[in-house]
Amino acid sequence: MLVDALDAKIVRFFTDSPRASVLEASRVLHVARATVQSRLDRMLESGVIGSWVPQPDPASFGFPVVAFCSVTITQELGHDAIIQALGAIPEIIEIHTVTGNSDLMVRIAARSNPDMQRVLDAMIATKSVVRCSSVIVLNSHIQGRTLPLLEAAAGPV
Repeated sequence: MLVDALDAKIVRFFTDSPRASVLEASRVLHVARATVQSRLDRMLESGVIGSWVPQPDPASFGFPVVAFCSVTITQELGHDAIIQALGAIPEIIEIHTVTGNSDLMVRIAARSNPDMQRVLDAMIATKSVVRCSSVIVLNSHIQGRTLPLLEAAAGPV
């Protein structure tokens, strides 16, 4: 779906003010409430806006250790079964199929380094993981940054 400057302004508004109403957005952006609503509906239906759900920060509720793991899987089980097995581990917060030397890239949150080892052991225990190489995040600088990309795709304001 192509986005334009108004779409980007609407997404920016709700990113900066996530609890604001559509009516408030229409007042601030100087467009009709129905325009804001229809643009939001269109962006939701097309997947430009993935969801309106809160994004909890694992560190804030006791999971400050984050690691990225390159995972090599057993090929005979197929990706669906492996994703289901790994998805049962709550500390796994992202799984991506990737190219390169591994099959999956997994992001894990843990309470501590020993807890991270427990999670890695749980991954291996699924019998679907052949090898796992992990790197622990020391500091996060930019995360989940898609708004600047959307604004660039929308073109000049």
